[in-house]
Amino acid sequence: MWGYDHGGGLMGIGMILVWLIPIVLLVWLFAKAASGRSGKDETQRSPREILDARYARGEIGRDEYQERRADLEGRNKE
Repeated sequence: MWGYDHGGGLMGIGMILVWLIPIVLLVWLFAKAASGRSGKDETQRSPREILDARYARGEIGRDEYQERRADLEGRNKE
């Protein structure tokens, strides 16, 4: 009566999948590409690079920077 007497219900599900699968694939590819562009994260950077970045952002002062740098290089002031 409503036009579903020849398998129309399955056709509707098929059309949804025909559109949904490529859309999901494109979103996944875009997300993967966008996450790769972020550069190095904290786990891939050396301790010296992290220390330099913290000093450059002003998170630590000159004295603390020099003290921590000496510790990293093995030159302890004690």
